[in-house]
Amino acid sequence: MTLYYRDDAVQVTSESIRAGGHVVALADVTFVWHARGQKTLAVRGRVLGRGVLVLLLSLPPLVAVVCVLSLAWSAQDRGNWQLALIILAACAVGALVLVPFLEIPLGWLDRSYERGSHVHELWVQHHGQEDLLVRTPDALRFGQIYRAVQRAVEQHGDHR
Repeated sequence: MTLYYRDDAVQVTSESIRAGGHVVALADVTFVWHARGQKTLAVRGRVLGRGVLVLLLSLPPLVAVVCVLSLAWSAQDRGNWQLALIILAACAVGALVLVPFLEIPLGWLDRSYERGSHVHELWVQHHGQEDLLVRTPDALRFGQIYRAVQRAVEQHGDHR
């Protein structure tokens, strides 16, 4: 028996698929497909959080551009370029010091995209009936499960 995937709720082997209290023998599977389910509150919250995070990461550079243009305009009017250059240099050094701290929110954003923005469903047809085996908002996990089921079905079909 070959193990293709296993976590707390799903196990895919060369003999069967176990998920959500169902055990489906690969010999009985006639068709496998995936679909998008209705979005859950958690998925909607993840998408909203992603948008807020993108907004918060985008605002400081935009504000900085406005401030630099304003500073340049006022320095031109007053003819005081030395003070403007000192302020710009101090802001540039401050920005460079803060750049390593961008790793944290960018990591959150990256993980948010890994988890996806939809609910994914794995369906199988066996004994003439259709069963929903897996429903998850985690795109990475769903992809691993679906690929494991594909490999198991392909390998089982080769041995027939």
